[in-house]
Amino acid sequence: MIDDWTARAQAELARKTMPAGALGGLGQLAVQLAAHQRTLEPRIGRTRLLLFAADHGVSAAGVSAWPREVTAQMLANFARGGAAVSVLARALDVEVELIDVGVDADGAPPGVVLAKTRRGTRRFDLAPAMDAADLDAALQAGGDAVGRAGAVDALLLGEMGIGNTSSAAALLAALTGASAAQCVGRGTGIDDPTLARKQDLIEVALRRVGHARAPADLLRELGGLELAAMVGALQAARRSDTLVVVDGFIASVCALTAVRIEPAIRELLIFAHRSAEHGHAHCLAALNAQPLLALEMRLGEGSGAVLAVPLLRAAAAIMREMATFAAAGVSDKTK
Repeated sequence: MIDDWTARAQAELARKTMPAGALGGLGQLAVQLAAHQRTLEPRIGRTRLLLFAADHGVSAAGVSAWPREVTAQMLANFARGGAAVSVLARALDVEVELIDVGVDADGAPPGVVLAKTRRGTRRFDLAPAMDAADLDAALQAGGDAVGRAGAVDALLLGEMGIGNTSSAAALLAALTGASAAQCVGRGTGIDDPTLARKQDLIEVALRRVGHARAPADLLRELGGLELAAMVGALQAARRSDTLVVVDGFIASVCALTAVRIEPAIRELLIFAHRSAEHGHAHCLAALNAQPLLALEMRLGEGSGAVLAVPLLRAAAAIMREMATFAAAGVSDKTK
């Protein structure tokens, strides 16, 4: 049982040559890794980022600082290895798979898995973002990506889609009962009038949908195809008992959705960073999550999740290699 391994890992960490709790969150991470791998010698070898891309009908309402065609352009940039997350992944030895689940463009660039369910969602303030078949296909695309990954020590989730902070904010508000003002941020850097328009649009959507709905239904009504794919990936990770490193605001909202559908998913999650996006703190609180990093990032793409990988490897090494008081001949604290 994982609880037994948690206790064993906590006891082992307490024997290491340091004051109790001195490594803070890094020590807690070491315990989580040991408990999950059911060993006091955990290792983080293969890691793989699943980056899902899709477009959003709500982008037509002027809620983003960037035009819709940027989604397809950035997907091509990822495929060429020129994006920020591409650089970080190369530097930190993280595999990357790119999956088009709904980009509004013909085909997909070389190196991108084409799993397009439709060319973007509908405007969720006016109608359901997806049909049930669209949602099912996107969930399946996420699960298929986990299957292709095979045996990895951790999966990372990332996304690209102009307008997706609007979908994530609307979904967060509907899941938690918060107002749009509590959940809506500046996304890609919108100005004050655009921020007000974004909040108003989400309030309209929340009145259309209401809060007392099943999480999967809210995902269909308000989410995006790439958000649904991340939820599907989380569900598949649960089936394969694979750790998942959750990126920033959008990925965290997907994690909250998945946990509301299947609470057992929560024990597999490691939260990479606290985004500068306004609603992220609210989402993390709903998940009772303490992220590893706080760098004021708001890029998305899985960039924060990739940056967390060295911390996972360091935490595993602490548990595996750090001497105990007895082994090092160091006196423990006086009783």
